[in-house]
Amino acid sequence: MGLLTQLLTLPLAPVRGAVWVADRVLEAAENEYYDPAPVQRELAELERQLVAGEIDEETFDRREDELLDRLEEIRAFWQGEQS
Repeated sequence: MGLLTQLLTLPLAPVRGAVWVADRVLEAAENEYYDPAPVQRELAELERQLVAGEIDEETFDRREDELLDRLEEIRAFWQGEQS
């Protein structure tokens, strides 16, 4: 970008800054939402609850299916990001 272009687009600098901040916020939110670690911890806790007799097999199966679907969604997201 030349000096003239920078001077002409200077009034747009706050907009570019706001867009940059919004992009960073979106990136951070996606990283948190698509982090598999909390889902894996929930799966481990769910198994612990089943073994301890705190939940029944039906509840375990239903919740496990939900968590595994969520892990699949996370894997698909990260594979799409790498492609």
